[in-house]
Amino acid sequence: MSDVAVSPGTDPYRLGHHPHPPGHSHGHGHDGDEATGHGEGGPASKRIVVAYGFWIFLLSDIIMFSAFFATYAVLVDATAGGPTGQDLFGLTRVAIETAALLTSSFACGLAMIASQVRNHLWTQIGLLATGLLGLVFLALELQEFAIMIAEGAGPARSAFLSAFFALVGLHGLHVFSGLLWLGTMMAQVAVKGFHPRILRRLMCFSLFWHALDIIWVALFTVVYLIGTTS
Repeated sequence: MSDVAVSPGTDPYRLGHHPHPPGHSHGHGHDGDEATGHGEGGPASKRIVVAYGFWIFLLSDIIMFSAFFATYAVLVDATAGGPTGQDLFGLTRVAIETAALLTSSFACGLAMIASQVRNHLWTQIGLLATGLLGLVFLALELQEFAIMIAEGAGPARSAFLSAFFALVGLHGLHVFSGLLWLGTMMAQVAVKGFHPRILRRLMCFSLFWHALDIIWVALFTVVYLIGTTS
């Protein structure tokens, strides 16, 4: 047994210390994805930093939607003698919209799994399916808006309809923005492949698209289900 004493300040097994074999360097991983910093603590990897920052953006977006939900809840009975949700909402169309959006989220998840194993074909197939289902959702929503406006139930008809078009339209605008983002990501994957920056952007898109699903489930429940039964 060695008689060399190890001082507490140099204990190689203390919490947060990771001894390295001779010749091993502390170099950063490719594009920062594997880097965890030097010594105790240190800068997080770019993947962690980007995900953290994007979650902050998503939370701020959810706060904005919360304000629109609150506005709708206050104005839902302010119909000014005009049509109510029971008169306007068709649950069949909305159910198809919901199925399309939820299925697109599933396809997006499959695309992310394929990207993690660097399968170019299935990544693009998953993203394409996500985009097509998102287009179906958006087309049905625009059709609903067009029918309501043609029947004289536009956003200027009552405070209730103003709140309805603002809330549902805001979500639809996010879906449209997501589709533009999706097309950009498909082009970048095709041209640049699975570069770490591309994978981080795909991760952010996936978080954004799944967040839209969560918001739509709340919107479907509050606006359509409660609106047609109350």
